[in-house]
Amino acid sequence: MSIIRPTRREILTMAAAAPALALPAITRAQALGAPATGNPAHFSFTLGEAKLTVVSDGRLEVPANGLGINADPEEVKAFLESYFLSTETNYSHTNHLVIEIGDAKVLVDVGSGDRFLPTAGELMTNLEGAGIDPASITHVVITHAHPDHVWGIRDDFDEAILPDAQYFIGAAEHEFWLQDGLAARMPVEMQQFAVGAVNSLQTEGADWQLLNNDGEVVPGVRVIDTPGHTPGHVSVVVESNGQQLIALGDSMNHAYMNFARPGWYNNFDMNGDLTVTTRARLLDMAATDRMAVLGYHFPFPGVGHVMKDGDAYRFVPALWQW
Repeated sequence: MSIIRPTRREILTMAAAAPALALPAITRAQALGAPATGNPAHFSFTLGEAKLTVVSDGRLEVPANGLGINADPEEVKAFLESYFLSTETNYSHTNHLVIEIGDAKVLVDVGSGDRFLPTAGELMTNLEGAGIDPASITHVVITHAHPDHVWGIRDDFDEAILPDAQYFIGAAEHEFWLQDGLAARMPVEMQQFAVGAVNSLQTEGADWQLLNNDGEVVPGVRVIDTPGHTPGHVSVVVESNGQQLIALGDSMNHAYMNFARPGWYNNFDMNGDLTVTTRARLLDMAATDRMAVLGYHFPFPGVGHVMKDGDAYRFVPALWQW
């Protein structure tokens, strides 16, 4: 199985020149224009007896040519245009889930901190804005060890930013990134990802509990194996009073393309074919069982449902309630 890797140019463009990716408003079909003051960065709802809050870590702006890399580029461009999206910049949100269930307060992923892109790293501030004291988090679940999901685990002293929480990750993901000499064996353009993953997973004060498929974090919260985007990627299932939601992580990272064109994969999907296989299983499961889903990179707050649409699917945003 081949590993799909972004080019060196794409990584350098994303990591070093992200602010320059912002295009004039007249050419950005997907943007209504940023407000003079900030928008709310959290959204709360209930699932059975569980209280769920989506909290933003900010946004990412990366080249759109990393989308649908196994498809005809002109077809991908036409798809984006048909959905009123930029063909130059993939502007995506970063939606973290806080699950309050029983006596537990579970955070899914810890964001990128100040180690990745300047447009992200707002999770801890936004948690406080949502009325959630970061110190009150009892459990942290990491879907995978890419920068925007785990690099925020360390504070300025390289210690766990949530020292009193219990930390969980998929066993296969932990094993993959902590292989001896992994960074040296990877292409130059991916070595910073590997080094960052190792530094994050070896953070002082973060003692990992390794989970396999259907492993329980707390009663009502478990992980399921969803590999492809990374070798050991997991998604998080919340269940209360017969209602279920899947926090997808990056197993699906585009709210339109992954549904309407589920066979397309992206440059950061490390195994494209496996990503597609996993996605097909998730889409069928969510649509058949009428499970809610949360997409980490979907338009904020990223919560909705999966509807079968011929041979493909459609993402149906959930109706907000006040």
